[in-house]
Parts: sequence; C-alpha cells; structure tokens
Amino acid sequence: MYEIRPKLKIPKTLLENILDIVAICLFIACTGSLIMQWPSIPDTVPTHFNAAGEPDGWGSKINLWILLVIGLITWILLTVLEKFPHIYNYFNLTQENAERQYKNARLMLNIIKNEMLLFFVLMSWVSTGVAQGAKEGLGVWILPIFIIGITGTIALFIVRSIKLK
Repeated sequence: MYEIRPKLKIPKTLLENILDIVAICLFIACTGSLIMQWPSIPDTVPTHFNAAGEPDGWGSKINLWILLVIGLITWILLTVLEKFPHIYNYFNLTQENAERQYKNARLMLNIIKNEMLLFFVLMSWVSTGVAQGAKEGLGVWILPIFIIGITGTIALFIVRSIKLK
C-alpha cells in the first residue's frame, strides 16, 4: 500500500518551524526554571489532579522531570514521524492531491506534538508551583482546554483533508 504512495520531499513551512521553536523554547525555559528551583522544591509534589484541578496524588519531586522527559520523548518521536507523511492514513489520496494532503497531515501532526509538549511543560510548572505553595491547583479549565484543543485540531484537519480532494 505505501509503495504506491509518492514519497515527496516537502520542506517544512515557516509556521511549522515557528511552532517547533516556540514549543522548544518554552520547554527549555521550564527545564531551566526547574533546575534553578530544584533545591527549594519540597521532596513531595503533586502527581495527580482531580476533575476540579485540585491535587489528589503526591509523590517524589523526580516526577517533575518525568513529565518533561515524557513530553520531550513524545515530541521527538512525532518529529520523526512528521518526516514520513506517505505512511499516514488518508481519505482520498491521489497522485494529484498527494502533496496537499501530506502538507495538511504533517501540519496537523506538528500542531498536536507541540500542544502535547506544552501540556507536559504546563503540568510540570503547575506541579512545581503547587508543591512550593505558590499555586493552589491546576484549575478546572486546563484539562478541558487541552482535550478540546487536541480534538479540535484533529477535527479541523480532517475537514481540511476532505476539502483537499
């Protein structure tokens, strides 16, 4: 199936590059902040938040690094996957629309990977703030915004894909 799909070399767009740079800069800023604050972070930090955004699970402060590592690994793996748009699933892929479909699918993946990295960065940052007493919780809107953001991105790009026949 994949062998009949064209393997096109499509350079990344300016938007894709900007999104990657912004997400990585925020990741680096959070990592730097965590390094600088490390001695002042209590040994126990929130590891889970309930639906109201209140912490209801606690664990070692190493968990703050685990969030960042998971976010970074996910970002790296999806960055690699971006390079192979010919292996994605498409609705109406033809030789004529392949480049448009590939660009659309790759941009969708780029936005999703950056949304996910930002979510893990935010979770580490909020957990640090709660552990230090600077914040009370995650807030009730963070998880719904994240879920709506990811599903909205997917829905938007599916509609775009259908229109790109």
